[in-house]
Amino acid sequence: MSELCVVGSGYVGLVTGACFADLGNSVALVDIDDRKIAMLQKGKMPIFEPGLAEMVQRNTVAGRMRFTTSYSEGLKGAEFVFICVGTPSGVDGEADLQYVRSAAQTIAKTMEHPLIVINKSTVPVGTGDWTREIIERNQPKPIDFAVVSCPEFLREGSALADFMQPDRTVLGSTDAAAAETVAELYAPLNAPIVITDIRTAEMIKYASNAFLATRISFINEISIICERLGADVEEVARGMGYDKRIGPHFLQAGVGFGGSCFPKDVKALANMAQTHGMHPQLLNAVMEINAFQRRQITLKAREMLGGNLNGKTIALLGLAFKQNTDDTRESPALTVARSLLNQGAVVKAYDPVAMDNACSEVPDLIPCENPYGAAEDAEALLVLTPWNEFKQLDMRRIRQLMKRPIMIDGRNMYNPDELRLLGFKYRGVGRGYNGEGPKATNSDPAS
Repeated sequence: MSELCVVGSGYVGLVTGACFADLGNSVALVDIDDRKIAMLQKGKMPIFEPGLAEMVQRNTVAGRMRFTTSYSEGLKGAEFVFICVGTPSGVDGEADLQYVRSAAQTIAKTMEHPLIVINKSTVPVGTGDWTREIIERNQPKPIDFAVVSCPEFLREGSALADFMQPDRTVLGSTDAAAAETVAELYAPLNAPIVITDIRTAEMIKYASNAFLATRISFINEISIICERLGADVEEVARGMGYDKRIGPHFLQAGVGFGGSCFPKDVKALANMAQTHGMHPQLLNAVMEINAFQRRQITLKAREMLGGNLNGKTIALLGLAFKQNTDDTRESPALTVARSLLNQGAVVKAYDPVAMDNACSEVPDLIPCENPYGAAEDAEALLVLTPWNEFKQLDMRRIRQLMKRPIMIDGRNMYNPDELRLLGFKYRGVGRGYNGEGPKATNSDPAS
């Protein structure tokens, strides 16, 4: 058993702490937010993540997990300290490192014995060296320590499985012995461990997220072309995915990516490139396509409602940036909601777990208790987050409740032909025929 201190009680910190505790380690979770620590001490979760509450409770009862606002208490006896704080986007897309700086300074002033400082926050290349300098400058007396970069690859909604069954663990350090010690900590996960220098490890995280975001923007651009040319992007993606060189993952056309990682990390990587005199054309295009994809949903609604949204009642299903989370940061659904409201629409909405977060960000939303309440008297229904419960809706009842049977399926969750038979006017994403009539035949190029 190892003694760990985890700084930060957000998605990364809480999941990291809970999972290491579940592996038999002793974990002290530190956060300067009194409210979050008080919630955790009472057994309440500050975030929603499937299975996390049960894991935290189990390990708290077993005495392997404790919560405090005191760095001194958290670091007492610790062999490792994980920095898991936020790195939000700055004005120009750069990563804001104020919370990393604060954590490093406090660790330096508080530590009383040698430590391995592990940075799990997503940070710009070179932050590991910067963190080492901060700790050295702020120590009251010299105490040995090492800095290791161990970027997280957790997906909200499946974070526990991602931690316990990772594709790989990436470790970067200028101290080979420290990297090997951290590798032993991760050994029970039985996953490949990639050990590199610290800057390469930091870049692996950004490159990975930027590549996945690029796949999403690529298939979304293909979806726009499909709509114009009469092809179905769902079938295009399926056909592409069978190619082993491509694979099926992250080829789901929709309303674009959101959340706390992809938008922030692509912007930060582009900012790093620009700061060093490069022109990140592909990264800029990825962000532009993502923004355009969100606008397409509002444009479709306006077109199907006669060119004017003023006074029209529109229902939104799904407000979180993805299913199985209450996170609304950079949510495409909220971008669509704001656009509809700005054009005079009345917007009703339902999400299984993200209603409170969404309404705090967009106060003019009308919250509904279930999908049927949202659909009642609506002139258009927009599906924006692919929650599983939406697949089981009584669409005949939805049709009867709506004032006008207009469906814009931003996640391609439904069969266009089935909805057409129920009387819906259906539009999906990249579905060239959209269930609106017989498929067109190819014209003779020579004619």
